[in-house]
Amino acid sequence: MTTTSWSRRCRRALGLAIAVTLLSAVPAAARPAGPARPAAPERAGAAASLPVPYGYAGFLAAGANFLAHPGGAPTGANDWSCQPSAAHPNPVVLVHGASANMTVNWETLSPLLKNNGYCVFALTYGVPAGTPFPVDQIGGRNPMEESAAELGGFVDQVLAATGASEVDIVGHSEGSLMPNYYVKFLGGASKVRKYVGLTPLWNGSNVAFVANLLAFARAIGLGDLVDQIGDAVFPAALQFVRGSDFLAKMNEGGGPAVAGVDYTMVLTKYDEAVVPYTSGLMDAPNAKNVVLQKICPLDFSGHGMVAFSRNTAQVVLNALDPAHAKPFVCFFVAPAP
Repeated sequence: MTTTSWSRRCRRALGLAIAVTLLSAVPAAARPAGPARPAAPERAGAAASLPVPYGYAGFLAAGANFLAHPGGAPTGANDWSCQPSAAHPNPVVLVHGASANMTVNWETLSPLLKNNGYCVFALTYGVPAGTPFPVDQIGGRNPMEESAAELGGFVDQVLAATGASEVDIVGHSEGSLMPNYYVKFLGGASKVRKYVGLTPLWNGSNVAFVANLLAFARAIGLGDLVDQIGDAVFPAALQFVRGSDFLAKMNEGGGPAVAGVDYTMVLTKYDEAVVPYTSGLMDAPNAKNVVLQKICPLDFSGHGMVAFSRNTAQVVLNALDPAHAKPFVCFFVAPAP
């Protein structure tokens, strides 16, 4: 394993170089994007007015949006005058991943969903109070219990503004895990209908053998010190680690799934942050698991690229509207973390 790869894995696991994640949207996009790709197939009656960039082009668009509008919503999101249609009565709430924010995470799926007739909303959550700009753009840091309560308040705002009775959630990384705390423990089960998780981690991650190292540290009496450091730097990070108290609570009662919610989990076997990637499998009768490479061997998405993959986009659209599911078409996605 190269030094760069090791550093990347450690950052994702512990959040020790968090600012890099925000800036990574720009340098990643600076790599050759290849020829322009056609827009994704739109649903019947969709107003295809917003550009939908995929792959590295999505990274580029996210970086450009962040630089132009720091803290702003992704394209197509947070139109508080939007009224859900009969075809799509549930607003979609997009929940970003650890150390990211709504601006950099959703520049592909947000305009795609808007074009397909959904009311789309997004938030940046998990920022410690009093954090100055630009560090306040590094989200997902607070303990996930707190972020779940913050999400609950945002969902209530969306429901009040739109008149809807339920929302659908699409989350990435931490955003695929944390919202289920809201659903399972904070009353969200009555307000969430469909739940799509990208690169989830129901059993945590052992990236760079962090879980093993933490277990060893606790065994030799350094557990309190580790917790203090984690709480000071990135409280949510230790909750992602396999064997954490947060994950044990999430899996109480036989697993994380909550009755009445339709779950779709989207995994990639090239996930360098969720190790093993099979941690994202949800074993429940109301859950569907999709490993991208099983339906499209040409998709080499890593952990971050899943949110910009054209194949992911198709899975998300079909999960949110299964009654009008479209045949899946496999598209090549270049390797990317």
